[in-house]
Amino acid sequence: MTDRSDMYADAFLSVIQAEGSVNEVSDELFRISRVIEGNDELRQALSDPHLPAARRQQIVEDLLEAKASATTVGLVSMVVVAGRIKDLPGIVDRLLALTASRTNRSIAEVRSAVALTDDQKQRLTEALKASTGRDVDVVVVVDPAVMGGIVTQIGDTVIDGTVRSRLAQLRESF
Repeated sequence: MTDRSDMYADAFLSVIQAEGSVNEVSDELFRISRVIEGNDELRQALSDPHLPAARRQQIVEDLLEAKASATTVGLVSMVVVAGRIKDLPGIVDRLLALTASRTNRSIAEVRSAVALTDDQKQRLTEALKASTGRDVDVVVVVDPAVMGGIVTQIGDTVIDGTVRSRLAQLRESF
């Protein structure tokens, strides 16, 4: 992670704290950064120096219209105009780490084939809090590659509760 990413993350945190929407905007930024990271065509378009900055900014606004808060759209647009869109995942990871450390919380990235209901997310949050002893913010990533169950990562710890991993464990036990 570059010092520049750290500076952006600090600036993002200042803005979203001032707006009073830390959880909402952090969650939106996380999801948007992962979409951009996983979509080569979109990432190329948003980082193409031959496309005018206003056009790249318009792509962001069109993409996020009615799907993200104005604060989120503004922050992503700023990164696009500055030509730093490839740094967005690192910036957002640093932002989440800063937010977690300042509030003595952990971030749990949960991958699931389907979106979790609010009830499921709440139960998972409570279970992770009980196992880690810390408050946990759960960020859900819908990943069709996950075949049943979920994969949870908190820091360096990965908890694989997928059907695939359970079948592999069964195979090993036989």
